[in-house]
Amino acid sequence: MSEFERSVVSTERAPAAVGNYNQAIVVSGTRTLYASGQIGLIPGKPELGIPGDVSAQTEQVLRNALAVLEAAQMGWANVVRATIFLANMGDFSVVDAIYGRCFEPGRHPARVTVQAAGLPKGALVEIDLIAVG
Repeated sequence: MSEFERSVVSTERAPAAVGNYNQAIVVSGTRTLYASGQIGLIPGKPELGIPGDVSAQTEQVLRNALAVLEAAQMGWANVVRATIFLANMGDFSVVDAIYGRCFEPGRHPARVTVQAAGLPKGALVEIDLIAVG
């Protein structure tokens, strides 16, 4: 098994971890970032920005995710894989349209979207990312 270095990425511009995870990990050598899932928490506050509004939560999720990417000197162009967890698959088209604006046309990362039985803090959407750069 090969050796590698792990670096924790943490920024106050995104919500602090509220469990046993970090906002993101950069693995040296490959410069790969594995970002933990983001929900619509407002940085520095324990509650969701707008409970019950999937559009507003998605916008906040993406602001949080971008803050983590930027803390690792990366951006949306570095994202190669995303996982979107939805409380209700009926919200797919709304979330997909907002998410899609983050990327240049034709440059979207690979993605998985699943409906979850429940998300932290009653969130309607959670997104995690893998980025390289």
